[in-house]
Amino acid sequence: MARTALVTGGSRGIGAAISKALKDEGYTVAATYAGNDEKAAAFTEETGIKTYKWNVADYEESKAGIAKVEEEVGPIDVVVANAGITRDAPFHKMTPEQWKEVVDTNLTGVFNTIHPIWPGMRERGFGRVIVISSINGQKGQFAQTNYAATKAGDLGIIKSLAQEGAAKGITANAVCPGYIATEMVMAVPEKVREAIIGQIPVGRLGEPEEIARCVTFLASDDAGFINGSTISANGGQYFA
Repeated sequence: MARTALVTGGSRGIGAAISKALKDEGYTVAATYAGNDEKAAAFTEETGIKTYKWNVADYEESKAGIAKVEEEVGPIDVVVANAGITRDAPFHKMTPEQWKEVVDTNLTGVFNTIHPIWPGMRERGFGRVIVISSINGQKGQFAQTNYAATKAGDLGIIKSLAQEGAAKGITANAVCPGYIATEMVMAVPEKVREAIIGQIPVGRLGEPEEIARCVTFLASDDAGFINGSTISANGGQYFA
């Protein structure tokens, strides 16, 4: 029986690669997006993957959106909490608004995404919860106190859910990407990009598809004994 997967932030960047990879593995996939209707429509036209618009930072929006997905697509067996934002600034210049925006999306947004799905997974006796964290949640990063805090917090969510869900057939794991050749990273000045690559032992940026392959493995039956774990996909840049 085909399983259903929900990928937040699933129409662009790493999320789009994850959505496509899961579809290729036979999952029925639903992808969320926050605001770019044109790009979401183009993604659906290209892939055939349905897209749904809501703000993961809002619990009621998330709950209603998830209910709509399950009504139209089916009960969610795999949830990939990928949606995230940055609002970078050195800590002494960071505003409360920059802190709150990132916490609301990257940390509370993970709760808002998983919490409405969790009871159904418990009832059905199966679930795969996968959170896309970050290398910077493991090691910290200059001017990203807000972002690093949320991505580290996401790992705490996973470790706790792994213990709570295990007896109900649910696993919870995380992937921590390093620097990936997404539209955002490729848009930075070449000198900055070269400096980043200089810190990566394999000598290149990662590809979104490499993160997607981590996710499809964690979602599979083959990963049933992997629970509460973090896959660091960073080219050897940091060892957690």
